[in-house]
Amino acid sequence: MKPAIGNAAYVPAKIEHVANSVTHAFFILPSITAGYGMIKEACNPIERSNAVLFTVALVTLFSVSTCFHTLCLCGQAGKLRFYFHMTDRAVIYLFIAASYTPWLTIMPVGFFGFHLRWLMWFGALLGIAYSYCFYEKNKRLETILYLILAVAPSLAVLEVPGMDGSYELAFGGLVYLLGVLFFKSDGIVPFAHAIWHLFVVGGAFIHQYAIQEYLIGPLNFTKAGSGNEMSSKN
Repeated sequence: MKPAIGNAAYVPAKIEHVANSVTHAFFILPSITAGYGMIKEACNPIERSNAVLFTVALVTLFSVSTCFHTLCLCGQAGKLRFYFHMTDRAVIYLFIAASYTPWLTIMPVGFFGFHLRWLMWFGALLGIAYSYCFYEKNKRLETILYLILAVAPSLAVLEVPGMDGSYELAFGGLVYLLGVLFFKSDGIVPFAHAIWHLFVVGGAFIHQYAIQEYLIGPLNFTKAGSGNEMSSKN
């Protein structure tokens, strides 16, 4: 095991490729099942569209990651691997935006929060464009872009007074941040990337739980014209 130098790509051992593939493949079906439950529980078009958005983004994240790492396992190179690698990176930006969109859409986050959701999606598109134009040229900067996009929207969401779900939202974010330590430890910590995948799984399902528990369903926050009134499930 040897860490990559500079912007060179780390070359995992075959068993690491297997672990990278399995750690997300195993959670594709559970994410579909959990997402279906969340969509079914939605009681109006706003809730339903946000539940669909989060579910599609999560399933796509796991599916694309599995396909990319399976290609690496099979020794595939060239354009196909490149496009799946680019798609894998793009889906991370889109999933971050999809994770925050329900909070910025359903919760009363005010003027700043309302416009922040559009800025967030615009930032995700800029991140994707950067990844495509400067592929593998500055990995540290790309990680910083992910972190900015992941942290900035929370400033608006977590400032909502008395917001149910704030602890889960913050804890899920902390899980992601801790996972980044392994994301940047390829060649230093054995199976670092597979461990990172598990942190992603943990953070994603914590956020999915929070969305379903506090934003989706008739006993949760009253959406239109409700000010800052909130109610919790019994």
